[in-house]
Amino acid sequence: MVSGLRRLRPGGAEGVAGGFDRRLLAPMMLGAVLNPVNSSIISVSLVPIGAAFGAPPSETAWLISSLYLATSIGQPVVGRLIDLFGPRRLFLAGTALTGIAGVVGMLAPNLAVLVAARVLLGFGTCAGYPAAMYLIRSESKRTGHKSPAGVLTALAVTTQTIAVIGPGLGGLLIGAGGWRATLAVNIPLAAAGLCLGARRIPATPTFRREDGRHPVSDLDLPGMGLFAAALVCLLLFLMNPGGGDWYLLVLTAAAAAGFTWRELRARQPFIDVRVLGGNLPLLATYTRTLLCYVVTYAFLYGYTQWTEQGRGLSPSQAGLVQLPLFATAIVVSTLTGRRRAVRGKLLAGATGQIIACALLFLLNAHSPVWMLLMVVIVLGVPQGLNNLALQNAVFHQADGERMGSSAGLLRTFGYLGAIIASAASGSFFGERADTGGLHHLAAFMLAVSVLFLAVTVADRSLRRIGADGADETSADPRTDPPPDAKDER
Repeated sequence: MVSGLRRLRPGGAEGVAGGFDRRLLAPMMLGAVLNPVNSSIISVSLVPIGAAFGAPPSETAWLISSLYLATSIGQPVVGRLIDLFGPRRLFLAGTALTGIAGVVGMLAPNLAVLVAARVLLGFGTCAGYPAAMYLIRSESKRTGHKSPAGVLTALAVTTQTIAVIGPGLGGLLIGAGGWRATLAVNIPLAAAGLCLGARRIPATPTFRREDGRHPVSDLDLPGMGLFAAALVCLLLFLMNPGGGDWYLLVLTAAAAAGFTWRELRARQPFIDVRVLGGNLPLLATYTRTLLCYVVTYAFLYGYTQWTEQGRGLSPSQAGLVQLPLFATAIVVSTLTGRRRAVRGKLLAGATGQIIACALLFLLNAHSPVWMLLMVVIVLGVPQGLNNLALQNAVFHQADGERMGSSAGLLRTFGYLGAIIASAASGSFFGERADTGGLHHLAAFMLAVSVLFLAVTVADRSLRRIGADGADETSADPRTDPPPDAKDER
């Protein structure tokens, strides 16, 4: 609870006594998939968009990075707002912005406007996942269930299901209405989200300060601004690391130092770096998330571009080739979802990524389709294990009072990985996604996968998640901040 605030009982749908309120599932799932569906559809749209605007892969990579730049900044910001004010208003506002972005993208006359539409999509899709994690935590506290493993698994499987549908759906939409149809799909999704959110998410809790001040005064706007500045400078550098813009790293370091200084002194910090710094297991999870998503998104974007340009498949065929990856991930997540322990999943997931990256070296412009499918099936196993394990780790390691912002940071680190992957794909492919570029990208992915495995092996705290008798609704007591530290917030 925020110091000096008193939360009133929310008006709206009450939970079902004794169990998770299943009326919340539909808006939770729909909100959480808005970002993944745009991520997966764009993977088969990059080549047609590049052809339409005469842009090489190094330029169309901005369609990926612009969305993740906006979302990397917006996720923890919106997550913090959700922590303070509840999920309803943020969910509805974000969903509406997603629909607007769909209209702008559908009508985009050039690549610059299309990139702007992707930025709007990034901000619009920020609220879905933090809102879902907030609602899961709230329901867990209400029902007294220590670990809603089934709901967490459903959330992971839903996002992976959308990833299954995304490439194939993207190919079908391109075949039926061109690449603009892949942006227009956000309009009906946003309409459905607005309807479900308004009807089923409880009314936003009302806060009152004991001193009569509005709680918006507790927002750490300088901290949010410095956080955004540091991310923008870093990600601009990552998009063109060989361009000589080293001053961006200096600006990143300066903004990060200013952010840390501000957060250590703020009465209500945007990100409590003192508490976060004391939670080393959570920091390790964020690091693993970045490394894992570098490989995941390098494969999603780089491999898909290569199947179209290096192997000669159509966008529809390239989308169909991706289907076994996500289908395998769904099966793996479903079979292992109720097992609360995460260490074994992460070890197996890291090993699976290493094997999948190694298989990429066997591919060439004449590889048979069965080899293309074999690679994606192998990668599907770690895809199903890693996503669920990382999500569960944050749920158990994070401070419950900051679940929204902690979940947002998880996505931020994932999107940092996605931007690094996008920059790597643009760098290794240059003007065309050929087989030589794929092999160079595979070497990069293999190195990251080995580092992911090393970080996981070294983290002994993972053994406690899912251990018998552990309280799985809070961070480990040995890394939790003392009560007085929480009271200071």
